[in-house]
Amino acid sequence: MTHLPQSRKPLFVRLIPAACAIALATASALASAQSLRELYEAARAYDATYLAARALADSAQFRAAQADALNRPSVNLTAGASRTDTDGPFVLNQGQPIPGSGGYRSSNRVEGAVNATQPLYNRTNDAVISQAQRGLEVSMADLEAAEQDLIVRVALAYFDVLASEDSLATAQAGKKAIAEQLASAKRNFEVGTATITDTRETQARFDLATAQEIAADNDLRTKRIALDQLIGRSGVAPKRLAPAVTLPVPAPDDVNQWVTTAETEHPQVRKAQLALEIARLETERARASEGLTLDLVGRAGGDRTVGSLTSQPGNTTNTLIGLQLRMPLYTGGSTQNRIKETLSLEEKARNDLDAARRGVAQSTRVAFFNVRSGQAQVRALEAAESSSNLALEATQLGYKVGVRVNLDVLNAQTQVYQTQRDLSRSRYDVLVAGLRLRQSSGQLRAEHVNAFSELLEK
Repeated sequence: MTHLPQSRKPLFVRLIPAACAIALATASALASAQSLRELYEAARAYDATYLAARALADSAQFRAAQADALNRPSVNLTAGASRTDTDGPFVLNQGQPIPGSGGYRSSNRVEGAVNATQPLYNRTNDAVISQAQRGLEVSMADLEAAEQDLIVRVALAYFDVLASEDSLATAQAGKKAIAEQLASAKRNFEVGTATITDTRETQARFDLATAQEIAADNDLRTKRIALDQLIGRSGVAPKRLAPAVTLPVPAPDDVNQWVTTAETEHPQVRKAQLALEIARLETERARASEGLTLDLVGRAGGDRTVGSLTSQPGNTTNTLIGLQLRMPLYTGGSTQNRIKETLSLEEKARNDLDAARRGVAQSTRVAFFNVRSGQAQVRALEAAESSSNLALEATQLGYKVGVRVNLDVLNAQTQVYQTQRDLSRSRYDVLVAGLRLRQSSGQLRAEHVNAFSELLEK
């Protein structure tokens, strides 16, 4: 069997050992790689921004419970103790002092009481309780928005790492191919079958490829640090997309349906709607402050007094139960001006709601068309990848028969590598754009992370 020299073998044959080594390294990395779902769960337990939003939502439950107490009975205990000392002249009656009317005297008194109040009619309290319930719903909307934002941030950091790995692999493969072409050009120049121009051009390409490899390696390190910081782990290895993966398409395939859903379900729209309701309740609360309130009140207490100042030492008890009515008659114009203020704030909340709806409608439309454009770009790059591979094979054949030069082969190889890199980046961008579309419409949930994890290698 005739063995060709290494420099005479076709490029794809010479790259087989390197490809095998890369495949083995990739298989080893996949054994310990993490899926998007695993990293998202880790981020939920570590990310400070999300945990702060969750803590705030938890606190809102207790704040609402405080407002509920306004319509419940309140009971308090009061107690006191006092001592009275008197030292004065005797009172005379026909020139004679009256016994016990003068000199040093003292008495001790101890008293205690239990007071209770039960609101019976108080429109102000009712408005405050309703506002607190709306505030709780606002906190839940904030938590939902924080969770959606966390999903997008994790996915973006996840696919940034994969894209950086692709860029580094492209740079390394290109450098390796250029290094082999440089060695071939030097040998051909030494034997006189090539000019010094080929060698110098290839050397320049090799130096540039080295710089690109260094930049790609640093970018990968940076992206891995960002992902590690987000999930609280080190040395994270994301799973890659499965081969020949079919990217999901937005359903429904109608931007108007996405916009309609966004205008009702998006957390920001719900928050603005709740803010309008709170503003209306504030107006109701201001108007209720000039109305009457009715409370049921009760009191049970007693006291004990002993000493020389008391003619009849002993115990005294008293109980009280009744109704207490309060009705403001004049507040100096405070109530009327407060009502006017709340009406203006209510108009502001109404305009904020319109702005929120318009904002999410615009962002949803942009996100929808970003997905559509990304999918079209993926299809175009898939066709470009096939064409680039065919062009590389033709250029390599032309180089063997002498109708193509070394630089032509390098350009064809570079085009293949760059197209493959761009295709992978476009696929990642489409996946992230799909998440952003659901986030813009307020429909992004944890189960969508599970669906994306199904697209990864097992």
